[in-house]
Amino acid sequence: MAINGRFRVSMEDVFPAGAYVVGEVEAVRDFEKSTPERFAQARDKETGELLWSVPVLDADESAPKSAKTVIVKISAPVQPIPPEAVAGLPFRPVEFEGLTVTPYLDDKRNRVTYSLRARAMHSPTARIASPSKPPSADGKAA
Repeated sequence: MAINGRFRVSMEDVFPAGAYVVGEVEAVRDFEKSTPERFAQARDKETGELLWSVPVLDADESAPKSAKTVIVKISAPVQPIPPEAVAGLPFRPVEFEGLTVTPYLDDKRNRVTYSLRARAMHSPTARIASPSKPPSADGKAA
């Protein structure tokens, strides 16, 4: 079978209404290499880069309550910096580059769930960060 591992997806596929950073970027613990006395950071198995996690709020109102906040893991040599805060918003809007999804079986809940990965995060493009302008009389954006 040609499908194995992570699936590449677009930001719009996963977060059609946008996404917001709702916590701190943290190093992901490597549970096999860490001890109670020593923290070891996990590395991406494909790239070898360090793994970081960031909690993200899905802005889609129709998203199930249990899926509103998700963790996105980022592979990067240094700790990623979240986008700047936007005046008037309680959370920082974010867009991810190189987004992938890996489905896996959650034995505790007996269902398929998903792990999200990205290469980078940055401020969203203007179309997500600001409301779209209404079209003019000729049907073109103002």
